Amino acid sequence: MTRISFAIMTGLLAAACATDPATDPGDNFGGTLGPDAGTGGGGGGGDDGGSGGGTGDGGGAADVGPYFTQPMFFNNVVTGVPKAANSDTIIAALSAAGGWGTGLMKIDFTIDVLTANASTTKRAFTPTVDFFNPDCDQTPVPVPAGGNVENESGYACTGGGDCHLIVFDTSEHKLYEMWRANITSTFQGGCLAVWDGAVAHTDTLRGDQCTSADAAGFPIAPLLFTADEVAAGEIAHAIRFILPNNRVKRSYVRPATHGTSTTGGANAPSYGVHFRLRADYPVASLPTAGARVVARAMQKYGMYHADGGNIALTAQSDRHTTAKWSGLLGPADLQALRVTDFEVIDHGPSIPVTNDCVR
Repeated sequence: MTRISFAIMTGLLAAACATDPATDPGDNFGGTLGPDAGTGGGGGGGDDGGSGGGTGDGGGAADVGPYFTQPMFFNNVVTGVPKAANSDTIIAALSAAGGWGTGLMKIDFTIDVLTANASTTKRAFTPTVDFFNPDCDQTPVPVPAGGNVENESGYACTGGGDCHLIVFDTSEHKLYEMWRANITSTFQGGCLAVWDGAVAHTDTLRGDQCTSADAAGFPIAPLLFTADEVAAGEIAHAIRFILPNNRVKRSYVRPATHGTSTTGGANAPSYGVHFRLRADYPVASLPTAGARVVARAMQKYGMYHADGGNIALTAQSDRHTTAKWSGLLGPADLQALRVTDFEVIDHGPSIPVTNDCVR
């Protein structure tokens, strides 16, 4: 069977609702997260699938805001989608390889999302060795006053980390996401991906075999869960997760458009794999209300593998949100969740990584 295109799939959901280069792009993505540091699916078989199946459980896509006005893969409800024919094989292989990066599911809270508008100054940047052509975009970036890059108090990348700079421009409805940004007296930047939130994206997103500020080629901000969402009691989208690159095979599955130099075995998950927490998991047994909100989102929307590293989950920092993480959700509140508590949703066949980006 052929894979149903993402554009067709989202159109059907909307109706139902109304509904090696010298440096491998992405090789180092997630590599400096610290010591702890797919798709709404269409059709057919292949080595990462086999059961076919649609996307959603009759409810179709949820609210598409705030970053995109058109349905995206992370909006799709997947509670009723059959698991992949080889789900048990993939889960067993990942579990045998060590499971999550630290052995336990932990949460990172360091990525910020800034907000800009028409009055925000845009700055040009000088590309670094972490900028790849034609994958990345070279265009001026809005830089809000008083903002910061990931895990830093300001825009200077002082700690040697990923230093993601993420800015949502509400006037343009565009999402600017940069890996390894460093703004001092000059602005130097790695891969910049600019996402136009007002257009419908096909199943190749910004381009097949193309990376973004995330190694899988995904947007980052829409897959982060926030303190405001958790405090309100619902995360209405899929979330982002990370695995060590030695536990992922060198291929990707839709909706991912890119993978990296991974070394996992033949039965290991591919980049972009879509996991769903089992419906029979005892969510009430989790220690906090915040943990239970996240777990329910994992059952309803699932989570997509996006990058390489050791901390499994990525929440948005609370620096620019109304609600705060303290007393709401802690870094180890989901450590009871094992790889074997999840199942894999069929993505269609895996795609070998060539890095021959076509945009």
